[in-house]
Amino acid sequence: MDFEWNDSQPIYRQLRDRVVAMMLDGVLKEGDPLPSVRTVAAQYRVNPLTVLKAYQQLVDEELVETRRGLGMFMNAGARAMLLRGERQRFLEKEWPKVCATIQRLGLRAEDLLDATHSKSAKPRSRKEER
Repeated sequence: MDFEWNDSQPIYRQLRDRVVAMMLDGVLKEGDPLPSVRTVAAQYRVNPLTVLKAYQQLVDEELVETRRGLGMFMNAGARAMLLRGERQRFLEKEWPKVCATIQRLGLRAEDLLDATHSKSAKPRSRKEER
């Protein structure tokens, strides 16, 4: 699997974010094992210590637990905790930017809903409204 690394963020952080995305998307469910450090290191061609650092961050955040001799597993309640945190982060950091863009472009709620329901939908012009 090819993956483009972002130079603006450490690789261990990007790996951590990929695991978090898997948790939020339901790919990993509570109680599921995380892919082994060796597997991830080989798949993404990174040092196993980099993967271990990413996984350790998840342990520190209490999203996963280490079971000696078995590996790392997603904790119960981890997805709900992640959703709360990610929603809050989105509302505080991303939403103000999105709102500013919406206002700048003069989009209406109907335009956004139409675009959500149809990928080919384009916002109606002001002339079409009349």
